[in-house]
Amino acid sequence: METMVIARTLILLVGLVHASALMAVAQLPEPDPVFSAPPPQSVPFPAWLQGVREEALARGISAPTVATALADITPVEQILNRDRTQAEFKETLDEYIARRIGVPTIRLGRQMRDTHRPVLEKVAAAYKVPPHVLVAVWGLESNFGRFSGVRPLMPTLATLAYDDRRGPMFRSQLFDALTILDAGYIDLPRLKGSWAGAMGQPQFMPSSYLKYAVDFDADGRKDIWSSQADVFGSIGNYLSTNGWTAGQTWGRQVTLPTDTTALTKDAPLRTAGCRAAKELTEPRPLGRWQALGVRTMDGGALPQADIMASLLRTDSGAFLVYPNYEVLLSYNCAHAYAMAVARLSDRVVDTDPLPVAKAPAKKTKKKATTARKHKR
Repeated sequence: METMVIARTLILLVGLVHASALMAVAQLPEPDPVFSAPPPQSVPFPAWLQGVREEALARGISAPTVATALADITPVEQILNRDRTQAEFKETLDEYIARRIGVPTIRLGRQMRDTHRPVLEKVAAAYKVPPHVLVAVWGLESNFGRFSGVRPLMPTLATLAYDDRRGPMFRSQLFDALTILDAGYIDLPRLKGSWAGAMGQPQFMPSSYLKYAVDFDADGRKDIWSSQADVFGSIGNYLSTNGWTAGQTWGRQVTLPTDTTALTKDAPLRTAGCRAAKELTEPRPLGRWQALGVRTMDGGALPQADIMASLLRTDSGAFLVYPNYEVLLSYNCAHAYAMAVARLSDRVVDTDPLPVAKAPAKKTKKKATTARKHKR
């Protein structure tokens, strides 16, 4: 029974990693290309790839790196099929959380927090991001390092860059990956990732790697594939650089007044940012939300704290989210993701006992009775 539970959990987490890659890639900015490159698929792939080689050399990437990394590459049809058949998730937020942040995941998160406590505390001291948040991001991105991608990255990025759907975006990522190789941060055989191009245990796209990956263990390599120090350090650097505030939580679920007319007028939805950001209201002080009739889930007053908050209304309830929640959105701009990280981090750090799976009752074997014939 326990084996079946673990198997189901792993299957669900593989799906989560897949969903995380989809959401993260969707938020990548359009690049400003150095060359006026022809539209993907307007030329045969070999000619297009030769143009990539020439541009890579013009960008200063060494000839040996270009020759080796782009040798024998052909489009991977399976990558395009995955990109064309992305699943639509129509679960409520509660359903999403329940299916992905179950007891086995929380228990493993607590175990990983304890196992890696020394390095997590060093990263927390350096970047002011608490260990339970680092562990939660790590857990959601790659199931605590178990599923970080097994596909050779260069064919993946070349395939998506040649495709006409999001070609310019992935062309930029392809050059960033070549830059990573040329810098010697990882060798080509180990440069692997997801079908969508996300790399390593933090699932960074190449552009994010160049911006945020750090060599926290000081061995000369920014190894987000196998160095836990570099993995946690890179996640911490990402969150810190994007505005994580020490000592603040992510937000809370709240209740709204029966009449929300004044609330909607006072705090309209945003008009800028990614799709998830536009589902948040303009930020207001907690005191203002209190005056507008917003209360805690038990009907009590909101905390008297000097903090700005935005209202998020979902099919699973209303939430006041703080600046740190928006930092989680910067990592992956989808409320399902950010809320899952937030909830998992809460459960990793708390001390509430978790339910213990009951062992299946042992069946007692009944002794077979046979009629014995006695000789008379």
